[in-house]
Amino acid sequence: MAAATIVHDTSEAVELCAPCGLYLKPITKMTISVALPQLKQPGKSISNWEVMERLKGMVQTHQFSTLRISKSTMDFIRFEGEVENKSLVKSFLACLDGKTIKLSGFSDILKVRAAEYKIDFPTRHDWDSFFRDAKDMNETLPGERPDTIHLEGLPCKWFAAKETGSEKPSEEVLIKVFQKFGEIRNVDIPMLDPYREEMTGRNFHTFSFGGHLNFEAYVQYREYAGFIEAMNALRGMKLMYKGDDGKAVACNIKVSFDSTKHLSDASIKKRQLERQKLQELEKQREEQKRKEKEAEEKQKEEERKQRELEEYERERKREEKLRKREQKQKDREVRRNKKQLEKLQAEEQRKLQEKIKLEERKLLLAQRNLQSIRLIAELLSRAKVISIFISEANEEPSRTKPFADLRGGGEQCSLSNRFTTSAAAIP
Repeated sequence: MAAATIVHDTSEAVELCAPCGLYLKPITKMTISVALPQLKQPGKSISNWEVMERLKGMVQTHQFSTLRISKSTMDFIRFEGEVENKSLVKSFLACLDGKTIKLSGFSDILKVRAAEYKIDFPTRHDWDSFFRDAKDMNETLPGERPDTIHLEGLPCKWFAAKETGSEKPSEEVLIKVFQKFGEIRNVDIPMLDPYREEMTGRNFHTFSFGGHLNFEAYVQYREYAGFIEAMNALRGMKLMYKGDDGKAVACNIKVSFDSTKHLSDASIKKRQLERQKLQELEKQREEQKRKEKEAEEKQKEEERKQRELEEYERERKREEKLRKREQKQKDREVRRNKKQLEKLQAEEQRKLQEKIKLEERKLLLAQRNLQSIRLIAELLSRAKVISIFISEANEEPSRTKPFADLRGGGEQCSLSNRFTTSAAAIP
């Protein structure tokens, strides 16, 4: 679907669901074909942009809402133009259809043909003939008769529940919008089913050129009249959204009748069974993932414990080695201290022995000095006695010389003997 375009004139908009800000606006498109002349000079070409500008210039009083090239060949250029209102289409066609364009540098003129855009929309004859001729359809059963509309290119944000803040479309909002045409039996938004893409192999998330997420939906009416009224209302219309600020944008949507029995009871039941199988398969996958995760976590835990054990063992060995080293150091320190102590004790003992010897020697010397003093004293004392005896002997009158000589010799001998005896007695 094409991107949403800004709508400046909403006078032709028809209310679809005013509380949701949704309206229907007539499609005001036209196709413009410009026939190209045969190019006689090689290397010369016609500018598509210049042709487009000439077309815009041919409409003097109004301007195109959008004008784009839909196809370009050597023979013609086809444009798709859109205007604001349905009433302007005829005046645009009058200004363009049958007119000619003269381009600078070209002698030939370019003929312009313009016509109202042919809308690709199914008619009542289309669905009546389809369901009448279909061999596998039972028109008495819901979903196998013309009761379901298939919508494509619906903007997600326009059908999102505002109170939830989500940008995903809501089935409740979809029912609220389209129940205007009749009672709705069932709706389906495939993109809301997480298993649908796996079930069908299709991608239900589509983007418009503007980058907005679009979705497709199925709306099944309980009565045929509701289906008819909805199809008639949507024919030739685009979807318009009007915000709270009064600004409006519109986009083209594709509308068709469902020819695939999408909302038949058999199809719904089939999808439910497939969904249950996928859910069971998903549970099995989740269980398998859980077991694998548990096994992985268990293995990681065992590896962690093994690493911790190895680390603990390494730490224990390291501590044991360190303890042994410290013990060896302590033992060496003890031995060294013991040796130093023994050495100190031996040194102290040696010094003590030397001191004792010195004291003994001093004592011996003192004793010897004392003995010497005593001996000298004794000798001096005896010498004094002898001196006295000699002096006394010299002073006495000599009575007779022989007698004196005999006496003196005897006393000298007696004194000498006494001195010798006394000297011998001194220690």
